[in-house]
Amino acid sequence: MPTTTHPRLGRLIGTLRQAVRTGRVVTTGPDYDAGRAIWNGAVTARPGVIVRCADPAEAQAAVLAARENGVPLSVRGGGHDWGGRSLSDGGLTIDLSGLRRVTVDAEAKVAEVSGGATAADVVRAAQPFGLTAATGSAGSVGMAGLTLGGGYGPLSGRFGLALDNLLSADVVLADGSVVTTDHEREPDLFWALRGGGGNFGLVTSMRVRLHEVPTLLSGMVLFPWEQAGTVLAGLPDVLDGSPDELTVQFGVLAGPDGKPLVFLSPTWSGDDAAAGERALARLDTLGTPLVSQVAPATMPELLAGIDAQFPFGRHVEIRPRWVPSPTSGVRDVLSLAGSTLTSPYSAVSVHSLHGAAARVPVRETAFGNRDPHLMIEVIALWEPGDPRAAEHRAWAADLTGALDPDTLPGGYPNLLGEDEVARIAHAYGPNTERLLAVKRRHDPDHVFRAIPLPDPS
Repeated sequence: MPTTTHPRLGRLIGTLRQAVRTGRVVTTGPDYDAGRAIWNGAVTARPGVIVRCADPAEAQAAVLAARENGVPLSVRGGGHDWGGRSLSDGGLTIDLSGLRRVTVDAEAKVAEVSGGATAADVVRAAQPFGLTAATGSAGSVGMAGLTLGGGYGPLSGRFGLALDNLLSADVVLADGSVVTTDHEREPDLFWALRGGGGNFGLVTSMRVRLHEVPTLLSGMVLFPWEQAGTVLAGLPDVLDGSPDELTVQFGVLAGPDGKPLVFLSPTWSGDDAAAGERALARLDTLGTPLVSQVAPATMPELLAGIDAQFPFGRHVEIRPRWVPSPTSGVRDVLSLAGSTLTSPYSAVSVHSLHGAAARVPVRETAFGNRDPHLMIEVIALWEPGDPRAAEHRAWAADLTGALDPDTLPGGYPNLLGEDEVARIAHAYGPNTERLLAVKRRHDPDHVFRAIPLPDPS
């Protein structure tokens, strides 16, 4: 049962059932359970009612009903937010997961993406045209949520963050009106959406830029734990000399036997395959790999591999940190991560903001950090029912605490937990004041609550 049930919930449900087609307003049953199921199985929130939208008009009706009845709402797209903010405990959850249409204009290199489409939906639709999109590293993540909050991914060095490829969006505002926003129409709102998340309205569809990258070179290089120090010490030289076309995700994970490994997950997106092979070959020289499997791949294949590693339903806690570079202190913490692993599913994954993503002026979008940096995800992951859940959470907390001397202020808003108040205060850097002003203008009553925003006080 929900922690609390809003006193106007019954009235809200009655309003919704008049405005939304039969069977789309659910409070129990299989459709309710499907709407409540999200990536992090540890989330126990139970919405009082879920509207499983069949079209944008139903989403608009749900926003209006929530506003008129004063009932808190949330928006569920891909359901991948580890903090569970897509579920409104005791309130209204607007479920967009049925709105997954993606239409590709191959000539214009643009995809029209419905609000519930995942990153995998987008890259699958683009692939037959030899095109792809700048996404994150997982396919099951909702494309809208990822894009609005940032979007580090395997193509970031060449094409920028996912948000840098947003061209326009159709948005249901808190008063129920619908606007289309881009650089010329409602430009302040468009600025805020690119980095400020879904805190300003409900995005029912958006247009994203596609890129001509028919084939990637990508894969995995695994080193034994005994070589962790050597590999991590040599990595900065490789990363510092990387062209835009090469993005390397790296970190620590457990192998099939449960023992820690150092992983490098490189992606080459350039047109010159021979240059890519030379750049990728440098990674093998960092040590003696146990596995080095790098080959031509497509974006759908690449994203599917990460989805298989991090399936829906396990319990998750993620702690992100920004660091300027892989200093000796950062490398020591990565070594500590492997030697203290408490779960065979946990990992530390390090993403790079470089190249094209780092050349966007910080005030051009709401995203608060455009200096070249690393975004470290400390991912505690365990099976439901595991009695060591507290140990897994403590592992993540201890590691992020150990990183503190090397971290930058703030952190990646798409992954910050609501309890990290001090980091949230700095997450948007010099864009904080403008971002909060846009929030006051478009949603002064805080109808929409998505990724964390700083406290206005």
